[in-house]
Amino acid sequence: MRGEPGRRVVVTGLGAVSGIGIGAAEFLAGLRAGKSAAKPITAFDTEGFEHSMACEVTDFDPGEWIRNLPPRTLGRASQFAVSAARMAVADAGLPEGELREMPCLISVGTTDGESRDLDQLVEVEVDLGPERMDPVTARRVPAGRLSSTIAHEFGLTRAEAVTLPTACAAGNYAIGYGFDAIRGGDVDIALCGGADALCRKTFTGFYRLGTIAPERCQPFDKDRKGILTGEGAGVLVLESLESALARGARIYAEVLGYGLNCDADHPVAPNQDSVARCMQLALDNARVRPDEVDFISAHGTGTRANDITEARAIHQVFGERTAPRTVSVKSMIGHSMGAAGALASIACALAITEGFIPPTINHAETDPECALDCVPNQAVEAELRVVQNNGLAFGGNNAVVIFGKHSSAGS
Repeated sequence: MRGEPGRRVVVTGLGAVSGIGIGAAEFLAGLRAGKSAAKPITAFDTEGFEHSMACEVTDFDPGEWIRNLPPRTLGRASQFAVSAARMAVADAGLPEGELREMPCLISVGTTDGESRDLDQLVEVEVDLGPERMDPVTARRVPAGRLSSTIAHEFGLTRAEAVTLPTACAAGNYAIGYGFDAIRGGDVDIALCGGADALCRKTFTGFYRLGTIAPERCQPFDKDRKGILTGEGAGVLVLESLESALARGARIYAEVLGYGLNCDADHPVAPNQDSVARCMQLALDNARVRPDEVDFISAHGTGTRANDITEARAIHQVFGERTAPRTVSVKSMIGHSMGAAGALASIACALAITEGFIPPTINHAETDPECALDCVPNQAVEAELRVVQNNGLAFGGNNAVVIFGKHSSAGS
């Protein structure tokens, strides 16, 4: 069950910043418990909005994780990214001195970059004029800093640092980028994931589209009312199998393959055939049959357009009666934009390692137009061999990653 010939790629470290837990252990506990991060927004003034719930990260102290850079010089999304990277590197047992000596890749996906800072700068310019802008905040805005600051934090002078702005599929894009770099022999180590911070721009945009839920996110439920925006970061340490075995690293899962496509069909509406094609591309790349997939971590936003289209695409690939159990962790952590695919990938790796399927919470009755087993409200124990993670983005950017239980047997 592998893609094109090349080196095998495994996951050896996990770093998560989310509304249900900071660090892999807390994130795992939140997933198992079906914890909800939904709460009233505090990140910005919500006066004038009829409802304003979101899945913010609370009790986050960047100084606890960021050691070599002044946290104030980083925007919130970059703080999340650097913190998650440090967690992942520590979790992988990678000595920083050795990491600095080797070529490696840093790939971070995002939707908004540092739009939270940009929101503030625009407000200052409108109210007080550009001369009153804070230069420190202005320097934090470039989205490329989400990856470059990780390199600066660790002193990685031999690293390629890439930020991928492919919106809600960006975390999966970043993992695919790292997978290719390791499989092709360019690097042995890649720090891959995604990060975004809650911002007024994105919340307002979804609100004006009529897709913000009043209280909770209910993917695939017949009474769902939309998304809850969220924030956070997920970073995975991807490593060549040879490197991981040589240093006796713990292996969470193997990256078996991935698929990407862009249909450019509509700015916001997903295209069923394109989503199905992307899933099939990922399965083919991983050399996995549809009947080998044990569960799907769906994009599952809680909107009518996404859930029905994604469900139909799943049935198109897997069959009407044989679709695997399909869950949405966004029911717990909200839609964390560029971090969504990365955090869901961490959930997949933990699910494989720990032997369970996380639930879709807030679920009362499945929409007949979706017709999926959503593992409602409570996690279930399961022996997992292959897991699929879907990431679908505006503009028709789709990215699907296939993870498998690591076996040292065969290639």
